[in-house]
Amino acid sequence: MTGERKIIHIDMDAFYASVEQRDDPALRGKPVAVGGEGGRGVVAAASYEARAFGVKSAMPSVTAIRQCPGLVFVRPRFDAYRAVSQQIRAIFADYTDLIEPLSLDEAYLDVTIDRRGIGTATAIGEEIRARIRADTGLTASAGVSYNKFIAKLASDQNKPDGLCVIPPRRGPAFVASLPVRRFHGIGPVTAARMEKLGIHTGADLRAQDRDFLVRHFGSSGDYFFGAARGIDERPVRSQRPLKSVGAETTFGTDLTEIGAVHGAAEGILDSLMRRLESAGVAGRTITLKVRYADFRQMTRSKTLSHAISDGETIARIAGELIEQIPEVSRGIRLLGVTLSSIETGEERLEQRVLAL
Repeated sequence: MTGERKIIHIDMDAFYASVEQRDDPALRGKPVAVGGEGGRGVVAAASYEARAFGVKSAMPSVTAIRQCPGLVFVRPRFDAYRAVSQQIRAIFADYTDLIEPLSLDEAYLDVTIDRRGIGTATAIGEEIRARIRADTGLTASAGVSYNKFIAKLASDQNKPDGLCVIPPRRGPAFVASLPVRRFHGIGPVTAARMEKLGIHTGADLRAQDRDFLVRHFGSSGDYFFGAARGIDERPVRSQRPLKSVGAETTFGTDLTEIGAVHGAAEGILDSLMRRLESAGVAGRTITLKVRYADFRQMTRSKTLSHAISDGETIARIAGELIEQIPEVSRGIRLLGVTLSSIETGEERLEQRVLAL
């Protein structure tokens, strides 16, 4: 990968459940769910033995037990998970300062500069995985490639305890072979819209020109156009506390009808969802920003009792806020949607479990 960035995406295997199985030998080899058991319980994480029965995170506990009668529930121990995560990040820091954590159990690393003189990004990925196993007793999977988009796809390719390397010459073909539902930045709502347009795989997506994608997906069309060709210029950014995540667009022609505003919001929401997924956060406050043709500006907000990150809920609330925009006929030149009162995935999960 000479001349290209060298990116590694590390993803721990069934992290919470694996920590529990490591610390309690009686759980090893058994289907384990971390979370709350009972009527309002939810699965926070599932071991691979449980996943074989279709048990997965965010599944109601009653459903999980129905699918896997022998399922063993364990209450989360977030302090333990954070401690292991700190161990893992200390390992990362021996290889690069460019570390972008997405959650306690996954991160991007930019190893373009070979700090330890190991020779290749592949060898660095293998050494990191070996050190994680030696220091924590846990396994990690890694994707090694020339950009973040493909590295994240690759880390999921040989799970668990695997490594997948996608060099630049293989990037476009690798992307073309995958269903769009696996693409980072394409959630269930957008994937369903694509499938209605006959776009099921990366190859189908690549067959569309930029104008088609922008017409149907707004500002996200440019991202999809590049992703379908294995292109992603986003840098690995060291973690900073997020206060909000947003997206906005300035229109070449002012919007003067409410229907046009709703249509324009779709592309903005796609961009917002991609950024939320990358950051691994959720928020409680949705804010709509409007700038009129005369440059006057207004906002409308709604704050919820709990943090959300799903596209359907955010789109519904944004639609309600759009309906509150006064005097659309004055002309709208800019529209934006922001999610604030940010919480990380771990904070949301911990609060939900404690509330059960």
